[in-house]
Amino acid sequence: MAGAPQRGRRGLERVAVRRATTLGGVTVQPPDPPGIRISDADRERAAKLLHQAMAEGRITVSELEERLDVVYAARYDSDLRPPLADLPGGGPAAVPTAPVALPDAVPVVLRAGMSTLKRAGGWDVPARLRVQSAMGAVVLDFCETAIPHAVVDVEVDLGAGSAKLLVPDDSTANVDGVVAGMGSVNCGLPSVQRVGVPHFVVHGRAGMGSVTVRRRYHFAGYHF
Repeated sequence: MAGAPQRGRRGLERVAVRRATTLGGVTVQPPDPPGIRISDADRERAAKLLHQAMAEGRITVSELEERLDVVYAARYDSDLRPPLADLPGGGPAAVPTAPVALPDAVPVVLRAGMSTLKRAGGWDVPARLRVQSAMGAVVLDFCETAIPHAVVDVEVDLGAGSAKLLVPDDSTANVDGVVAGMGSVNCGLPSVQRVGVPHFVVHGRAGMGSVTVRRRYHFAGYHF
């Protein structure tokens, strides 16, 4: 029994020797691993991004099927890059390795009542916002200001009012947490968080009001 650990060490040494190959007197090391192994949740996030791209008219049904085959056969994060590389929200950082971490700061409350409230230009963006509007309109323009947070959490509490978020072009946004009674929720952005760009998490209720998250429109040098 005393020799068992030693035999184990010799076995590991033999494995280590087999990993290197000598060609013409030169030792060639094996290639680096292809990346981090991905989970089923990572594949589902990538598939969701592809389905959204098809819904937006960026890829066809046949392209969706071809790319889904690659996604569901993927084993490493590098395998997911080709089918996502030419899509918004795609690229090397398309699949996060951890769930979105929401900020735990005290929210800044914005109340519109029956009036119009707007934030634009260079304004101080907090990590968490709570938007309350009975019948008024709230417009939050994040396009011309610094966003120091990886995730901006926006809670909406709307009666018949509206909330509009104008976000930078490379942003992502998840509005799945908004419950709309007779109201509406509109968002055409990728919902999968990417590293290095702002991510907006919008949740709460919209009774008879509307929630819109979009990029700014650009036309003839104007944006709105």
